[in-house]
Order: sequence, then structure tokens, then C-alpha cells
Amino acid sequence: MLIVNPFSTSVTERLVEDVEDALRQQVELETQYTQAKGHATELAARAAEEADAVVVLSGDGTYNEAINGAAGRIPMGFLPGGGTSVFPRALGLPRDAYVAAEAVAYAIAAGRTRRISLGRVNGRRFAFSAGLGLDAEAVRRMDARGRTEDGKRPGDFAFAATVLRLFTEARLRFEPALEIVGVGRAAFVMVANGSPYSFAGPVRLQLTPEAKFEEGLSFVAPVAVRPAEVPRLAARALRGRLHEDAVVLAGENEDRIEVVCDRPLPLQADGEDLGDVLEATFVAERDALEVLL
Repeated sequence: MLIVNPFSTSVTERLVEDVEDALRQQVELETQYTQAKGHATELAARAAEEADAVVVLSGDGTYNEAINGAAGRIPMGFLPGGGTSVFPRALGLPRDAYVAAEAVAYAIAAGRTRRISLGRVNGRRFAFSAGLGLDAEAVRRMDARGRTEDGKRPGDFAFAATVLRLFTEARLRFEPALEIVGVGRAAFVMVANGSPYSFAGPVRLQLTPEAKFEEGLSFVAPVAVRPAEVPRLAARALRGRLHEDAVVLAGENEDRIEVVCDRPLPLQADGEDLGDVLEATFVAERDALEVLL
């Protein structure tokens, strides 16, 4: 089954036809289009019962829905159709969806897969990242911007501008607002299932460079952010060395990360807003997903 989100940034009718052609060179195919938020979860759950594999052409939010619906019961392929499409790029697939579809088609025919871990936060699985505080607030504000007339979401530059605006509003200062149980207090926390954490255009944002999809979860959590520290922290983040900073808590290959907040804070998983929470428990589900590569 090919699940397509027709509203993902890069998805067009022509692209869907090209992807279908690439897949049909190797497999029999049924295409299903998502019609509303959460529909990919239903379609992937159905595919897990009826198909031999499921391939998703979309952005990261729809990948997340499909992963939660399939629940590890079926091999899955992921094709870049969003503005960023972090997950397939982090797995090493090309940004060109047609070329990626050819690779996934051959993987299906040859039975080539890679077993990876998933993360889970408060019961919701995630493929590559989840965050509590700063990045989740940025996700929420991006959602509030709405979509263009053709249903597309804003891209990377809009997200970067949103994060910059958050820092400006806070006057470049973030004080401790949560407790990572057994580790210490921090202003916000970002949890990764692999690396990079995200992309800014072609630039890999490796906030947790040691994170691996086959292992447990990694995290970085600035204890506090003050104006004088922003340039240094930003430079370290771009160089993949944020976890080495003296004012940043960090951990890698963790099975469980428990966080208690001083006040309700926004939570995101794979760029999906999960609402405000007072507590968040991040758990590694090892060997949870068979990916077509």
C-alpha cells in the first residue's frame, strides 16, 4: 500500500504518478490518499492486516501517524514529500522521491530491510525526535500560521524565523522550567532517536551526533539560556557539539527519560503538537520497526 498525503509540501499529482511507476516496476500496488489528520494511522493499521509492505509519501507528521498505526507489524518505506522530510533523509534515502521510490521498490523485491528502534513519549511513538518546551512551542506556532491556498505548510525558513522570534520574545533568556529525573533541572529538553535531529535546508542539525537508530534515546537539555551564551550555544549546535557544553545536560543510549515540568509545557513528536503536559516519559522501543532500504 502506498499512503499519500496530497497536502504535503512537495507532493503533486505528477510526483504521485512517478512514484507509482517506480514502485510498480517491482510490486503490485494500491494507493490511498489521506483525507484528514489521523487518517494515515487508520490506513497503516489496515495495511498491516492486508498488505506485505506499506510505503508513505508525505512529510514527517504523516510518517508519524503511519508508524503509530502499523505498530511495527509490517515493513515500511518512507519517501520524501514534505518540506523537510527529516526521517527518510536521516535514514540515507535521496531527497528525490522518484529515486527514493526506486530504491524502496528494489528493497521490497529483494527483502532488504533494516531493523531500527523507535521512541515513545506518553504513549505516542516517534521516529526521530521529540521535544518539551522550546522546539515544541515553535511547532505549535508553525501550525498556527496555517497553510497556503493549496494546503501546503510553511518550510524550513519559516520554522527558523519562528525559533528566532521565540528567542527574541524571551530576550534571549530561558530559565529552568523542568526536572529530568535523576539528571537535573533544565530550561527545555530535546530527545532524539537518531541523528540528525532535523535539517535546515541542506544543513544537518546534529544536536545529538552520537544517536543511532539501532540504539536507545539521546537528549540535550540546556540548564538555562542567557543572552551572553546564545552565540556560543548556537555555534556549538551547528557544529554538532552542543552536548559538550558545560551548561547543557546530555545523555545517550537511554532506555527511559522521565521529565517533570514546573508548569504545563508544550510537547512535540516528529513535529506533531501533542499538547501541554506536566510530565513526559520518553521510552526507547528497541528493534521496533523494519524499514525498507
